[in-house]
Amino acid sequence: MTTNTAALSNIGALDAAHHLHPFTHMDKLNEGGTRIIQRGEGSLIFDNQGKKYLDAFAGLWCVNVGYGRKSIADAVYQQMNELPYYNTFFSSTTTPTTLLAQKVTAHAGAKMNHVFFTNSGSEATDTWFRMARVYWAAKGMPSKKQVIARRNGYHGSTVAGASLGGMKYMHEHGALPIEGIHHIGQPYWYVEGGDLTPAEFGLKVAQELEAKIEELGEDNVAAFVAEPIQGAGGVIVPPESYWPEIAKICKARNILLVADEVICGFGRTGSWFGHQHFGFEPDLAPIAKGLSSGYLPIGGVLVSDHVADVIRSVEFAHGYTYSGHPVCAAAAIENIRIIEEEKLVERVRDDVGPYLAKALASLLDHDMVGDVQSVGLMAGIQMAADKKTRQRFAKPDEVGTWVRNHCWSNGLIMRATGDRMLASPPLIITHEEIDFLVGTLRNALDAAWKELR
Repeated sequence: MTTNTAALSNIGALDAAHHLHPFTHMDKLNEGGTRIIQRGEGSLIFDNQGKKYLDAFAGLWCVNVGYGRKSIADAVYQQMNELPYYNTFFSSTTTPTTLLAQKVTAHAGAKMNHVFFTNSGSEATDTWFRMARVYWAAKGMPSKKQVIARRNGYHGSTVAGASLGGMKYMHEHGALPIEGIHHIGQPYWYVEGGDLTPAEFGLKVAQELEAKIEELGEDNVAAFVAEPIQGAGGVIVPPESYWPEIAKICKARNILLVADEVICGFGRTGSWFGHQHFGFEPDLAPIAKGLSSGYLPIGGVLVSDHVADVIRSVEFAHGYTYSGHPVCAAAAIENIRIIEEEKLVERVRDDVGPYLAKALASLLDHDMVGDVQSVGLMAGIQMAADKKTRQRFAKPDEVGTWVRNHCWSNGLIMRATGDRMLASPPLIITHEEIDFLVGTLRNALDAAWKELR
């Protein structure tokens, strides 16, 4: 951290003058000023004015073990002193890189024993996208290049990631999606299910995949990608009928199934990975976020044995300067040790996950709350103009922003996606903090409902 006291006293002005923020209209941000976060402890963060917030979003879905873990800082410091960097090109590796590969795959399932390291979830998306095409070419089927994804899915913001993601406002920036990417519907029953039951709707949307494969030609389709639970799209939990049908179609039609585990991985769902929660086996699975709990940037792609066997038979001309960075790997190893030793996955599954679900369900009596979905420590609270008819507000983004801002003002960080409020707290959150989360959210809903009326 800089020791220039003059600079420290003027961070807001310096930020406005020099720092371009992601996903931000900078002129609007600079009108209101930047919130400066100074430190974190457990599930809490503090701004530079000393105000305390419950971070019910774990940074960006990622601070799974909470803030202030000295043992991670110690592991990073030790590795910095021993070997601050070396690459994994030229027949080389480092000890923490290799140990992390073993550690990660030990939790990924019996058939997922390989990992390719990246620096972020977006890079992990670019990696599996190329890997899938190389896989089919190496198997003598080079025409299998097309990839199917979902509308309102999110897979990062690189060119490939934003193209695979199904968010139109991102496609408008840069003439996306790129060639070879197609989208089908999302399993968002509350808004799109109509008169169908959730089970009927889940099957209907899953079967759009088969129709799209038929349209494109099975010999042309390389893969289908989806998040086990849509994250940035609104914590959309699919009906129970959805994933079994998707897995069946991918297997029958000979296309790779890619589970984007960037958000769902490392305990957030009450299982180590989202695909384990839903009971299906992917061929490829990008990871990041909870891999290091955000302490240092690192990601990767989990690769199933049958895909790895093919990829290892050719030169995969792909990689990054910092793939498997030893310091980031050291942070990730200690992070996973904490998750294991403190049994945080089991804690989410058996304790705080059910407690959060029950606490959030109490909001269903609110005039503004139409539905609540949660799995483990991922939750989406659906607001509605009319609960009986599932009618949405005319300006859903505006409503979500009002509620989010009321939360922020009262020391609670949540995210708004349209008219859904999203929670994704650290896995160490306590019952008392969950009570504060739900109570503060109720007050924010009350305030927004009063404004609307």
